[in-house]
Amino acid sequence: MQSMLYTRRGCHLCDAARDMLAAVAPGLAAEIVPCDVDADPFLARLYGDRVPVLAVDGVVILEGRFDEADVLRAVRGLRDRVSAPADPTHPRVPPPT
Repeated sequence: MQSMLYTRRGCHLCDAARDMLAAVAPGLAAEIVPCDVDADPFLARLYGDRVPVLAVDGVVILEGRFDEADVLRAVRGLRDRVSAPADPTHPRVPPPT
């Protein structure tokens, strides 16, 4: 599973999301690759002010303002998804270049 956390510098929500993921889901947090959307014009256009955005295997599972309950639901959903086929209608996000 590839987990990406799309953020930008100076974003208080992004800082809070990193801290929350580390506290609530340390296993997931350890696997997350951080990505500054402002370093890639495509990602900056794609996410704009939606950061932070957590994508797993190219699927956005959390974005913007989220709390601990949202993180826990997302982690449970990931565990359930491991045994279920991917939803072909869910948008995929390309990895950063």
